[in-house]
Amino acid sequence: MNLTHVEHIGIAVKNLDEAVKFYESVFGLECYGIEEVINQKVRTAFFKVGETKIELLEATDPESPIAKFVNKRGEGIHHLAFHVEGIERALEEAKEKGIKLIDEKPRDGAENMKIGFLHPKSTLGVLTEFCEEK
Repeated sequence: MNLTHVEHIGIAVKNLDEAVKFYESVFGLECYGIEEVINQKVRTAFFKVGETKIELLEATDPESPIAKFVNKRGEGIHHLAFHVEGIERALEEAKEKGIKLIDEKPRDGAENMKIGFLHPKSTLGVLTEFCEEK
């Protein structure tokens, strides 16, 4: 698989608006986009730090994965995302190497990306995401 860089670090938050204000006022970062991803029941906000992005995630449904994460573990790092070239093949290669996949095939994500998640039980406890532009 061809990982090109860390695409983003996903951080689960209770309140997106408050979290955006925090990142802007404390770290001096600029939020360049807020987006709702309906199929994932989440609102996202993005910041750029060099080549890497910070993605803040707020649940839009109490049954969403982000809501369950925050209720169980509290706010914090949710996942690590790598940009890949050829996401379909990257997911296949991960599976061939014995990695349990959450997504067998890519699905639509924020920022016009195709995404696929690897199960944390197979990745040393880290929810890992592959991303590629559509």
